[in-house]
Amino acid sequence: MKKEIKEIAKNKKISNFEILESLEAGIELKGFEVKAIKEGKVSLHGAYVIPKGEELFLVGAKVAPYQPLNVPQDYKKDRDRKLLLHKREIKSLIGKVSQKGLTLLPKRLYTKGNKIKVEIVLAKAKKKFKKKEEIKKRELDLELQRLLKKWG
Repeated sequence: MKKEIKEIAKNKKISNFEILESLEAGIELKGFEVKAIKEGKVSLHGAYVIPKGEELFLVGAKVAPYQPLNVPQDYKKDRDRKLLLHKREIKSLIGKVSQKGLTLLPKRLYTKGNKIKVEIVLAKAKKKFKKKEEIKKRELDLELQRLLKKWG
């Protein structure tokens, strides 16, 4: 039986990075946060993953309250959320992040069955000239598509 995957949120700034490795992780959430995320009241804009001791945390992801009047007084919508991974995966990622220029970022947030998962990626920032090359290539591809459509 295959579990249904439904994408909830995407990190649009991920295109500025070269993705080296991708991993699926669970997130430690409160009950009302789960409801809010399933309603789509979440943003990954500016979010990143940091190691704290032997654990990884999602920092900067904003989860708006599901029902603003029923949320605890001390609730912070951008609080740090613990990521759930195997110890060996965490140790491997922490070792790789300690290398110069590598960072962990959330790529997308989705439901898998009835669980909420986040896809985290080990990434390296693209150089400015690579971004320019990519933009030129995309523009040339679009122009080629237009010409083929016009003559085809």
